[in-house]
Amino acid sequence: AISGPGGLGIDVENNFKAEYSILPDKSDIVKQLNQALKKSSELYLATDPDREGEAISWHLAETLEVEDRPIHRIVFNEITKKAVMAAFEHPREIDGNLVNSQEARRIIDRIIGFKLSKLLQSKIRSKSAGRVQSATLKLITDREQEIADFVVEEYYELTAEFGAFEAKLNKWQNKPVKMASETMIDEVIASLSEKYRIARITQSNKQTLGKPPYITSTLQQDSANRLGFTASKTMQVAQRLYEGIEKGSERVALITYMRTDSTRLADDFVHQAHSYIVQTFGKDYVGHLNREKTNKRIQDAHEAIRPTDLSQTPDVMKAFLSRDEYALYRMIFQRAVASLMKPSISLQTVVEIENNQAVFRASGSQRLFDGYLACCGKEDTSDTEEAILPALEEGSVFEAKAIQKKQLFTAPPQRYNEARLIKEMEDLGIGRPSTYAQTIQVIKSRKYVTFKEKKFFPTEQGIKTIAKLNEFFHEFVSANYSKKMEDTLDSIAEGTINQTTIIREFYEYFVPLVQEAFKNIKKEKPVETGEDCPKCGSKMVIRKGAYGDFEACSNYPKCKYIKPDETKQNRKKPHTTNIVCPKCHEGKLVVRLAKRGKNRGSEFLGCSTYPKCDYVASYALASEVCPKCGQTMVTNDTHALLCLNPDCTETKK
Repeated sequence: AISGPGGLGIDVENNFKAEYSILPDKSDIVKQLNQALKKSSELYLATDPDREGEAISWHLAETLEVEDRPIHRIVFNEITKKAVMAAFEHPREIDGNLVNSQEARRIIDRIIGFKLSKLLQSKIRSKSAGRVQSATLKLITDREQEIADFVVEEYYELTAEFGAFEAKLNKWQNKPVKMASETMIDEVIASLSEKYRIARITQSNKQTLGKPPYITSTLQQDSANRLGFTASKTMQVAQRLYEGIEKGSERVALITYMRTDSTRLADDFVHQAHSYIVQTFGKDYVGHLNREKTNKRIQDAHEAIRPTDLSQTPDVMKAFLSRDEYALYRMIFQRAVASLMKPSISLQTVVEIENNQAVFRASGSQRLFDGYLACCGKEDTSDTEEAILPALEEGSVFEAKAIQKKQLFTAPPQRYNEARLIKEMEDLGIGRPSTYAQTIQVIKSRKYVTFKEKKFFPTEQGIKTIAKLNEFFHEFVSANYSKKMEDTLDSIAEGTINQTTIIREFYEYFVPLVQEAFKNIKKEKPVETGEDCPKCGSKMVIRKGAYGDFEACSNYPKCKYIKPDETKQNRKKPHTTNIVCPKCHEGKLVVRLAKRGKNRGSEFLGCSTYPKCDYVASYALASEVCPKCGQTMVTNDTHALLCLNPDCTETKK
């Protein structure tokens, strides 16, 4: 944790030196690590293989009582015996440039976040702002404005139906068709004769490459579109697959590290995949990795998300996985294998049919070789199969069975769903793969957006927040600034730019802007409720608190009256289940009501010794009754059935 004056924990006068302290709830972990270190002659640090992981290793080295013990930094991309043993054979020192890059990000983002959040809380009662979260929110508010400004335009399509196939109007009077009115389309219809002649038939083979293996952003996008997962849920499930699944008496790690922006695959995996493809589909299906064009922002520190062992197929592991784990693992498995298979090949046919000055166009596709689709099947929507056209000959003449005109209207831009928002963040360079899910969760929790029908809508507070930031800090909430910052952090990581110089230049430019905004933004008055304070008679107003809105006296701080929360008064009291806490084995599990957050008002299981033990588990009513007492049983996040009868201790898997 960063400590220090004003909550920033940064000594501005001493080259922006960060002051760190240990979080109170982590002190026990530090003690345990120090106890283990006393029994060891060397220290190996195996934190995550990214900048944040490198920084954690540095913090551990600084915090622990290392004394004269050698410190080794080891990195592996998959939790398998082979990968871990290989990492121990190639230890290195902590990379100071990566640590500096992560610290620079944290310091700059902390300054922006603290300064802007304090400003907005004081002036317009918004909860927070930040370099990445505000740029993301701006995408959503800008899109809403585009939708509001959109002017609907009418247009028409004309289709000729020939029984076995149909063709759409493609050209009129030797020009690409654009029928903006019914009058124009009626003119075309009036010009048509009964006879239609096939002027040209063009055929070509089309190859469609399989998509590259998943990176963080594409995994989040696909799981949103295909599985309906939020970005946060995707990363939670992927984390479990990465850390390992219990398979009988062993623990099996199923995928490589899931926070990555590289589509690279290890040579060992490529060789294993080729053997798997030959055995499963045949040697004609073996292809080469299709890597997307290299992006300057890609760190390429570790490879794509892939299975650790292809012998652990989704079917083999299905019995050991939850439904969500199986669905995500199956996607990752298929995508990685398909990326190393040959492309699919289709025969594309285009037919141009003339009638006086009108040219109609029909197209069809016939699959010649399924290639990578043998692994992905119809689930891969990048290769869609059109209708197969009947046998046709150039010069043949025939009549249409019907002519259909259709009135259509242009549609406004689509609101962002999670998949589209993540893709836009990635394309514009807003944040890093590891930040997408957290950023989206922040703007939801701040109530800057609502998520309805799987789409983001900005709230009034969200629109107001961006309007003020745009007025006084336009460059800092733009996607371009976030992208430039990521490029700068890359340069610090490469050792080509000095960390302190970048922070100082930013600070000296940014802080005067904040001071100016404090002078010029008018403070928003609280909304009156229409009631008078029962204590002093002043007007009651709605105020914003850490846990939501509340009604209070406008004469604060002279009068500190707060209207009681009726829902809080009617809240059920916590009751014990008499089930021993699975974490501390001392307290009993208690059914409580969530007091804040998106799950406010819902029940959860917690330890009776809280805050000493912070065990928490969500639960849902199970259809099963306790075999001992007949009371309701619940299932928690460890997939165990627990009896809610305080006098019964029955549990079962």
